[in-house]
Amino acid sequence: MSTFDKREEAFEKKFALDEEQKFKATARRNRKLGAWVADQIGLTGAEAEAYAKSVVVADFEEAGDDDVFRKVRGDLDAKGKQGISDADIRAKMDTLLVEAAAEIKAGK
Repeated sequence: MSTFDKREEAFEKKFALDEEQKFKATARRNRKLGAWVADQIGLTGAEAEAYAKSVVVADFEEAGDDDVFRKVRGDLDAKGKQGISDADIRAKMDTLLVEAAAEIKAGK
């Protein structure tokens, strides 16, 4: 195996690891976002956990974060929580993604 082949293989492994961590961080972010929204709409216990899982599942509808955003925006609106703006939701998503990525890197 040439040096070039070894470098290419190393880059491919690094890319795969980065993508896996990004996927895990996004899923963790979505679970945390679901827990936050559940709290906002008054869900507790098993209902809150089920809701958080439904937010994680919503992310598989399409690429990107828009599917998750639409779900939580719709659920907040349905429960009369229009006081939580789109910007608030997006900011919470960003904050939770940073938090989740840090937890993944720390091995939590």
